[in-house]
Formats: sequence, C-alpha cells, structure tokens
Amino acid sequence: MKMEKGKICLLCISLFFIFHFSFFISAQAQVRTRGIDVSKFQGTVNWAKVAKDSTIKFVYIRATEGTSIQDAYYKTNLTKAKKAGLLVGSYHVYSSKTTAYQQMANIRKMVKKSEQDLIPVLDIEGHHSGRLYMERVDKLLELMEIEYGVKPMIYTSEKVYKTHFANKKYAKYHIFIANYRGYPTTRFTLWQYTEKGHCNGISGFVDFNRFHRNHSLSDIKMPKPKKAQTAATDTTSKSK
Repeated sequence: MKMEKGKICLLCISLFFIFHFSFFISAQAQVRTRGIDVSKFQGTVNWAKVAKDSTIKFVYIRATEGTSIQDAYYKTNLTKAKKAGLLVGSYHVYSSKTTAYQQMANIRKMVKKSEQDLIPVLDIEGHHSGRLYMERVDKLLELMEIEYGVKPMIYTSEKVYKTHFANKKYAKYHIFIANYRGYPTTRFTLWQYTEKGHCNGISGFVDFNRFHRNHSLSDIKMPKPKKAQTAATDTTSKSK
C-alpha cells in the first residue's frame, strides 16, 4: 500500500512538471514572435542593438501620412533594419482631409514593393472614430492592394474597429489592434499591447506588438512573386 501511494505521488509530481514545462515552452514560443513599430519620434535607432534581442523579429516603419508628409527617418530605418536581419514593413497614417488618390501618390513615392518583407499597413488613428469617410478609406485600401498585390493590414483602436470594420466587408483583412489596457475583445492578427516598451538601441519608449495565438509572421509576409514563364513556354505559346 505504501509503495502504491509512493508511485501515485511520483506520477502526480511527474505530471505536474510535464504540464508546467509544456506551458512554459508554449509561452516562450509566443514571446519569441514580437515586433516593434517606429517613426521619426524614436530618433536615430541602433538597429544592430535592436536585432540582438532574439524576441524581436520584425518592425513596421512609418513612411507617410496624408498627402505630403514623409517620415525623414524612413529610408534609413528601412535600410538599416533590413541589414540587421529584421523583417520590415511600412505604414501610412490615414488622413480624412485628403483624397485616397492623393494619399496613394504620397505612399507610392516612398514605399517600394521590392523593399518590403511584410504587407503594408493603413494606420487609422483613434481620433477618427467620428467622421472617417469610409468611401475614401475603401478606395485607399483598394489602391494599396493594386500597388502591392496584397490586401493591406488595418491598424486602429478597438472603438474604431467596432464602429467601422466589424463586418463581413473587411473579413479578409488582417487587423492590427492597439489596446494598452488589456487583451483585445475584437478579432486581430497583431496586437499593439504597449506604447511604452523599452529595448536596446532605442532611446525612450517604443511600441511593442505580438500575434494572436492563431497567427504568425507567415500570415503578414509579402507574397512571393509568381515565377515567370520559361523561355521555352513563351516560344511554344508564340508558335501556336
């Protein structure tokens, strides 16, 4: 009887450690896939130092805003972050004061498809919860998709999402939710969970982002270019 009790205790202890070890591994896997987003407000970034943090895998970089604003640090951040080994993507800050075509012209000047590892982001800030002009938003989403060959991800607050994007029309778009108070109550692919993060290489605060447990980096990577037809195929087509 004592032996049986001993075996049962040993089994319980073993199960306890297996469960907690598995939970630890799962939690660590989620922590490993983090990213940041930066703009001119972070100043000069030491990307080599940022990349030494093995939990930071990607970065979204502010490129443009509205019709005429272009982030002065964009090109430097893009080049040096890529060189440091991070996956890079770009975001445009939406303005309700100018047309979709005017904003797309600004984006096109700065954001080159060939330089992007991640799908573009349309940043719709929380102050747009009132007059957002959804026809203009829809047209800009359409123009960005035409330019980059993929639907852009929509960044916004939960309030704006619930008011304007929580319907079937936007079901195929990845959603990037900003919520610094707790876990989002809406669907999302990426969650900006703090605006006061710290990491080596950046002075002051920086935004940190992580994925929903059902999503990963592969979901927001730019699609690979379609393979060009071979010369032999072209020749055959012409001969028909």
